[in-house]
Amino acid sequence: MTTALIRAARAAQHRAARAVTRHGLAHPVALALLAVAATAAARAWDTGHLVADTHLTPARKTPPLMPNPPVGRRG
Repeated sequence: MTTALIRAARAAQHRAARAVTRHGLAHPVALALLAVAATAAARAWDTGHLVADTHLTPARKTPPLMPNPPVGRRG
């Protein structure tokens, strides 16, 4: 059951992200899917899962190898 909650939260998060990308953040469909994703994540949290459990990739522990160049400098 608990693995099903994590899968549901991941799927809802994925659908919401796709809707935001396609329609924009203010679109009613995107807002509704964001609410569903938040509810699914809250249910997983209530059963004892961590927030990181709903994300497939682990958090980065080291800085990126190639940092962004400074803005405003040329040469």
